Amino acid sequence: MKPTEPAHLVVPAPVTLADVPPLCERLRELYAAGAREVVCDVGGLVRADLAAVEAVARLRLTARRAGGHLSIRNAGPGLVALLHLAGLVE
Repeated sequence: MKPTEPAHLVVPAPVTLADVPPLCERLRELYAAGAREVVCDVGGLVRADLAAVEAVARLRLTARRAGGHLSIRNAGPGLVALLHLAGLVE
């Protein structure tokens, strides 16, 4: 990874609430390794549900606490709608 290239994190499908802490840990590891920006690919999440919203919310919080930036990519329309309702869209 070049310093100007963002790191990548892929959220598995389906995501469960049990998947969220390990995802956040992986995100912390990316920032600790020097990433300033991480692109989080949620394209595999075809089902928009509470676990998907929880994953995005926790990942955004983890990024903020680490002083990094997190971009969400490939979110389907259902997930985008839920993220809007939850106030989690940039």
